[in-house]
Amino acid sequence: MAKATEDQPNVTGNVMMYEDPQPLTKDKHAKFGVVQVDKPFAFMEKSHFMPITAPEFGAASASYPIIFAGEDKTPLAVMGIRTNENLLIENGLFNNKYYMPAFARRYPFVLAGDKANDRFVVCVDEKAECVTDKKPTQAFFDGEEPTQFTNEAFEFLKQFEQDRRATDVMITRFKELDLFEQKEMNFQGQNADGTPAEKQKIADYFAITDEKLRALDAKTTKELMDNGFLAVAYAHMLSLGNWQRLVNMTLERAQAEADNAKAKT
Repeated sequence: MAKATEDQPNVTGNVMMYEDPQPLTKDKHAKFGVVQVDKPFAFMEKSHFMPITAPEFGAASASYPIIFAGEDKTPLAVMGIRTNENLLIENGLFNNKYYMPAFARRYPFVLAGDKANDRFVVCVDEKAECVTDKKPTQAFFDGEEPTQFTNEAFEFLKQFEQDRRATDVMITRFKELDLFEQKEMNFQGQNADGTPAEKQKIADYFAITDEKLRALDAKTTKELMDNGFLAVAYAHMLSLGNWQRLVNMTLERAQAEADNAKAKT
């Protein structure tokens, strides 16, 4: 992984939640760093889903559903049902009863692709509220060298990239074994008169099923057990029990919104 450098590589790609990621360089960011802000997680309050890596499934499975989405079967942590609503964020603060994905914990740093030099470079979101060149409490550089804070961020990004690549390997193997099935999550509430409301589709996604895992031969099952993929698959299946939690949290928030609106009239 590239360290902070003085050149300006041609980075490409967009990353959800980041407004203006720029290569972190000594010349440009010598006076920059981060400060504490009142709403440190406001940047993710409109992200109702978030990529998650295989090593995180176990810790995350008790918090929210983990699904696989799209042709690539990208693993996602589902943090809300309504678009642009993260149920785990309130007033810019993250509910620490739940697991925060590494995808969010790395903010405001991120790796970006430098296609011209076939490498990744460390970037920082210059528009992040916590990033400043006015007396930062944690500086990015100390003279010519990155600070310990920045070096620790580099190591975190390096580990995240390793975990992401390991996740890609796992997904490829799951595809080879045809373990994915298309699923949908539906919700049916009640009308004001107590009758069942019209059923609403919340999500289309892919899931691994217990039936498909049980159908594997002993050799393949042992392979998945030995490389840790089986534990990830079962953590995913266990996590799907959290759909109802999201439904309940959405209903509670919607009721609170309705009550607030009524109180203002």
